[in-house]
Amino acid sequence: MSPLLWTCKSTRNLADALTERGHDISHQTVGRLLTDPGYSLQSNRKAVEGKDHPDRDAQFEHINGLVRRYQRRGQPVISVDSKKKEIVGNYKNPGREREPKGQPRRVKSKDFPDKELGKVSPYGIYDLTANEGWVNVGIDHDTAEFAVESIRRWWDRMGRAVYPEATELLITADTGGSNDNRNRLWKVSLQGLADETGLAIAVCHFPPGTSKWNKIEHRMFCHITQNWRGRPLMSHAVVVNLIGSTRTRAGLRVQADLDTGSYAKGIKVTNQKMESLRFKRDKFHGEWNYRILPHEK
Repeated sequence: MSPLLWTCKSTRNLADALTERGHDISHQTVGRLLTDPGYSLQSNRKAVEGKDHPDRDAQFEHINGLVRRYQRRGQPVISVDSKKKEIVGNYKNPGREREPKGQPRRVKSKDFPDKELGKVSPYGIYDLTANEGWVNVGIDHDTAEFAVESIRRWWDRMGRAVYPEATELLITADTGGSNDNRNRLWKVSLQGLADETGLAIAVCHFPPGTSKWNKIEHRMFCHITQNWRGRPLMSHAVVVNLIGSTRTRAGLRVQADLDTGSYAKGIKVTNQKMESLRFKRDKFHGEWNYRILPHEK
């Protein structure tokens, strides 16, 4: 019975399959027989995170303790991540919007990206203390250079004004994507940012498979998604405006801008370049926790 349950998507299909095997039964009877022992139609649920790292909880405690110490000293703490790429144009966007009855908005039936508008790559920075966010909307590749340029723009447009006396910056990030802890270009680009701003930059990465605990996911990105649900992202300006109009009762404010820069993929970083960094690993999991100090001028 079990293999048939897996392969038949409806009670009618299952009844037909059983009839072919010599069991004369209706789909109504099949439905009743399945309901009685507790079967029902259910979709998959994302809940399996994979094998936990033995120091998973210790790393969370390390991050939380460091965040509190930075906040007590009045130093900025940000959570960063890339939001999923979005197709720009008259395409379906999940969710519902109020329209005249029987007149839903008509959008393209196929999700083939427009050759001129293409896709956008939103990269977000969330200030854990000020409850403010910045989203850099890129139109090119989501690379480590783009990620650090997004942090640079947040600092120039928002961070510097909020923390005029700052000497340090703490970044919490995932262990993948453009801010991967193994990405050499990420670290080289952060060194450039440290030299420009004079900030000593500390980075803490969440353990693999725990990206959903990154604060930016449930404190900023989810509200942006709710704000533009059901609305086609018709142009770059619409994307930026919808992100920038995101507000919550808890006081969240988000700013956004379009980044028209080009970011090449596949840039190689030499060992010599890595040796020139003022890179300091922490004693506790230095692959996840490290600091990049500005070069002395």
